[in-house]
Amino acid sequence: MNTSTCTRPNKKLFEHTILPTLYILVFVVGLILNVWGMKSLLHNWKKLWSINVLVLNLGLADMLYLLTLPFLIVYYLQGNKWIFGEGFCKVTRFCFNLNLYGSIGFLTCISVYRYLAVVHPTRLMGKLTTTHSVVISAIVWILVSVQSLPDMFYPKTYPNGSKCFDTTSNEHFESYLDYTIAWTIFGFCIPFVTIVGCYGHVTVVICRSNMMKKDQKRQILKLMALLILLFSLCYAPYHIFKNLSLYSRVLRKQGTCPQWDSGVFIARQVSRGLVSLHNALNPLVYLCLYEEMVSQFRQLLRGGHQIFSHRLKSKSSSVPVPQAEQEVEMIYDSK
Repeated sequence: MNTSTCTRPNKKLFEHTILPTLYILVFVVGLILNVWGMKSLLHNWKKLWSINVLVLNLGLADMLYLLTLPFLIVYYLQGNKWIFGEGFCKVTRFCFNLNLYGSIGFLTCISVYRYLAVVHPTRLMGKLTTTHSVVISAIVWILVSVQSLPDMFYPKTYPNGSKCFDTTSNEHFESYLDYTIAWTIFGFCIPFVTIVGCYGHVTVVICRSNMMKKDQKRQILKLMALLILLFSLCYAPYHIFKNLSLYSRVLRKQGTCPQWDSGVFIARQVSRGLVSLHNALNPLVYLCLYEEMVSQFRQLLRGGHQIFSHRLKSKSSSVPVPQAEQEVEMIYDSK
């Protein structure tokens, strides 16, 4: 079958409407939650010893990507017209890779720390210091940078600079497929197997333990479930459908139009949106680590609900504006 007969869904609907809308949501929510989470992290710095260093680096990885989102939002809203130059296009995609695989790396390290703290508490005591966490964080950043660096050498724009590919141009995607497969194995599959192995053993130990309180068990199990959910929802679909999409491009270049091409195309676009959500979901790790943040989050929601209710009541009863504002101030003062 000739590639000209391949029919594909409407790409503009995804890249010109859905994707930029999702990026705007992720930028706003992710920025607020990460700043709030890192502030709480610094406030509770001494409570969870060296694991704080890993959580801090997780937040820095998220912020690195969030700061590039406004440029991608402009790019997609303008109909895939990149106006910031090829060099900055490569920097933007490089920051995405640093964020993605840096997040996976630090989530994996947090999982290993949790495993050691639960399964081998006596061996761990006094041996994992803040210095060790700093060294481990530096190693993660170095490995992720080395892993992401080859992507910088693939073309990311057309000669006229009108595009900013998240993969590469049609002339190089066959070799790029080999690169992404290796990338998937070392950057995603090995960390995923590590996390599942650690948490599988931790679950068994927790269920059998009579020394831990129910609250401690619940907190650890919540963190485990959250990290597995992050990998399953955000990371797994992205890697699967990215590789399938590149393989589909190889087949189309050879004159074959696979029956699953349209389905993979839609799934690929959805997975691009899902993988960006991890920047807004990662701050939930803070909530699992700090019960204080959970109570603060509930108070924030409760306060917002009360303010909204008072404003509705003031409008329905025709309360003058100054009096309504005074009521809102009283609500804040009572917190």
